[in-house]
Amino acid sequence: MSVQEDGAARPEPDVLRRHDSLYGDAEKVSNNKRHAGGSWARTLQLAFQSIGVVYGDVGTSPLYVYSSTFPNGIKHPDDLVGVLSLILYTLILIPMVKYVFIVLYANDNGDGGTFALYSLISRHVKIRMIPNDQTEDANVSNYSIEAPSSQLRRAEWVKQKLESSNAAKIALFTITILGTSMVMGDGTLTPAISVLSAVSGIREKAPNLTQSQVVWISVAILFVLFSMQRFGTDKVGYTFAPVISVWFLLIAGIGMYNLTVHEITILRAFNPKYIVDYFRRNGKEAWVSLGGVVLCITGTEAMFADLGHFNIRAIQLSFTCVLFPSVALCYMGQAAYLRKFPENVGDTFYRSIPAPLFWPVFVVAIMGAIIASQAMLSGAFAILAKALSLGCFPRVEVVHTSNKYEGQVYIPEVNFLIGAASVAVTLAFQTTANIGNAYGICVVTVFSITTHLMTVVMLLIWKVRLPFIAAFYTAFGLAEFLYLSSILSKFAEGGYLPFCFSLVLMALMATWHYVHVKRYWYELDRVVPAAETTALLARRDVRRVPGVGLLYSELVQGIPPVFPRLVDKIPSVHAVFVFMSIKHLPVPRVAPAERFIFRRVVGADAGAGHRLFRCVARYGYTDQLEGAKEFAAFLLDRLKVFVHEEAVFACSRGDNDDDDAMRRAQAMAEEEKRVIDAEAERGVVYLMGEANVTAAAGSSVMKRIVVNYVYTFLRKNLREGHKALSVPKDQLLKVGITYEI
Repeated sequence: MSVQEDGAARPEPDVLRRHDSLYGDAEKVSNNKRHAGGSWARTLQLAFQSIGVVYGDVGTSPLYVYSSTFPNGIKHPDDLVGVLSLILYTLILIPMVKYVFIVLYANDNGDGGTFALYSLISRHVKIRMIPNDQTEDANVSNYSIEAPSSQLRRAEWVKQKLESSNAAKIALFTITILGTSMVMGDGTLTPAISVLSAVSGIREKAPNLTQSQVVWISVAILFVLFSMQRFGTDKVGYTFAPVISVWFLLIAGIGMYNLTVHEITILRAFNPKYIVDYFRRNGKEAWVSLGGVVLCITGTEAMFADLGHFNIRAIQLSFTCVLFPSVALCYMGQAAYLRKFPENVGDTFYRSIPAPLFWPVFVVAIMGAIIASQAMLSGAFAILAKALSLGCFPRVEVVHTSNKYEGQVYIPEVNFLIGAASVAVTLAFQTTANIGNAYGICVVTVFSITTHLMTVVMLLIWKVRLPFIAAFYTAFGLAEFLYLSSILSKFAEGGYLPFCFSLVLMALMATWHYVHVKRYWYELDRVVPAAETTALLARRDVRRVPGVGLLYSELVQGIPPVFPRLVDKIPSVHAVFVFMSIKHLPVPRVAPAERFIFRRVVGADAGAGHRLFRCVARYGYTDQLEGAKEFAAFLLDRLKVFVHEEAVFACSRGDNDDDDAMRRAQAMAEEEKRVIDAEAERGVVYLMGEANVTAAAGSSVMKRIVVNYVYTFLRKNLREGHKALSVPKDQLLKVGITYEI
């Protein structure tokens, strides 16, 4: 399709339609669903590594769950049985049933997290606010769109409702960035509460240490933790996996010891009637205590967010065989200990450790707390990388830290900001009780958002029967609502922190995305028609200069408005000129053979000698952009293939018996390919529009603040476009232009 001056689409000539899907390459299905299975050897390897990355947070929760649940002490001996029953069934219901056996299967070609769910939905429904969808995108092998079946008209009805409702689109986008913000909040609070609770145990053996000294020791450990992130998940995972494995063995062994020595009858907590008895006996206090119980599943979202680092089978194997038995035994052992020593509930974990094992467990606990932090940081990096590629987060540097596993990334700027925030929280709150109030809100909010997005996936994509969807939404939605309502009762005691943090982050993400969308529409409404392009090239003062010019623009339809400005200021156009658009599809990866879509800007009617092309380079949100040199070489190689295939296709539309015409077309194609090679040797110049975006006259005060100040600040202080594309400075030419939106 091409676009007229008023922005309306019009059909391309038939001669070009043949090439828009990369001449059959796009129809080769590549087996990129790497996380669906794989060999058992690799699965076991990933399962071992996942222990060190994914489960640190859930695995170290026994450090603070009972103290957070009983802040005022244990009033009735059977309350322990009721709380243990709550802990066990919470672990079974949300992490195991919901995430391990349901949510993990809603991955986006192997990648998880709130943005993966959003991109999965956006492939089936046009809910994205940037109008850069192209028919050819559906030919990418990872797109995997299955039209709703005629038997299930419900899916088609849901699709139509979502596509026709701006409110629904905004709501889905809002809860997605809220979920992302809460994961970031989780990544900030997890290191603070995990490290502080682990270090606090030293006061059992060194009672002279003050709380302030414990806090500063925690800050030093946090500094080491965030300094290690640059080494990547792969190295950190293999370093931490043996440690956390030892941790799970220790807490399981100590749990069995306490069960045997103190009270084996605590196992009756598997009977859920004790939950009912607990609520009958304590009423509102039992409801408030749910805010402490829910801390037993902190870090559960990391299983889904970190899925891009591992695979479904590895996560399922490590959870069911390692994590759940270990933490369940630990909680049961602590409950058995507290039946005899209820006065020690404020420091249950360290008091329940047999004396000879205290120091080994303390050292491993410190390391386990660091690992707990790693789990959420890995998830935060992975989710933000997806948000960045989908235009929902300001440009920052994304470092791919593993050559073997594509989803493992590190974001230096975000790592610094999370680290600084985590240290500030530790210094400000001082105790795990106050941090826990804030922590639980992040955790349960993300759970609830995942439940809502999963319901949309079930309705629209999985096409599950309504009774199952109703059961899923009711069971998990009700449980999460109860936990969230309990935590919100402590809003004034620290619960406000994640909301403030999330509001700031959401405001930044919404600002960036809002201006990004408005800027795209501005360019789309002002595309340069083909006739005007031809007239520009025909001007006497416009010269064709040697070399290849690549003019970058986000616009995938038509010629961007910066081109006439370029020609006016510098009346020259390179001998081979390509209007280049980098487009991120809502899929994790795009195969290299499916990377480019080419179209000739000026067709045969104006002479093929103009050699002006449009090209869209398509990437998935986990794909890494090539270096400028490699990208240009690959681009020009595919451009020559396009020229050749265009000539062959044009001949096939004419008289097949006209051998002379075919030979002439092929000779012209070969000559054009030689010209492309020759101009490439003379050099490639990268041209980029440096757009100054301002609010149009008459805009509201809020819009002027958002566009003129907040967005401008972000654009000027974060990564520049040419750095994100790895464009060499000595080959870069920027063209200034102002957009009033």
